[in-house]
Amino acid sequence: QVQLVESGGGLVQAGGSLRLSCTASGRAFSSYPMGWFRQAPGKEREFVAAITRSGRSTNYADSVKGRFTISRDNAKNTVYLQMNSLKPEDTAVYYCAASKSNGVPVTTGSYDYWGQGTQVTVSS
Repeated sequence: QVQLVESGGGLVQAGGSLRLSCTASGRAFSSYPMGWFRQAPGKEREFVAAITRSGRSTNYADSVKGRFTISRDNAKNTVYLQMNSLKPEDTAVYYCAASKSNGVPVTTGSYDYWGQGTQVTVSS
């Protein structure tokens, strides 16, 4: 079992930056590929970024490529999402998730554990 807690959300102006963190409790954090998803009001939850167990490989949604960076520190049981050049359309609740699958899963159904989410609001 893994418990995930996100932090770092907030209100930022367009063009600004935020860094989200997700800390896991429980054992074997390094055995899980990790992902970030987001959900805007009235929309389905969508994939943002994912990272392999080792951190050597990553995957990003086209909408955030070149602006967001996912990373992890297995010694700290933490995964990060650095978000730069934020746009109003990035406004959403951001969730981190842990997967029992291999690689860098991109679908919500591939993830087994979820955090409660953190709100990111980008003003224009």
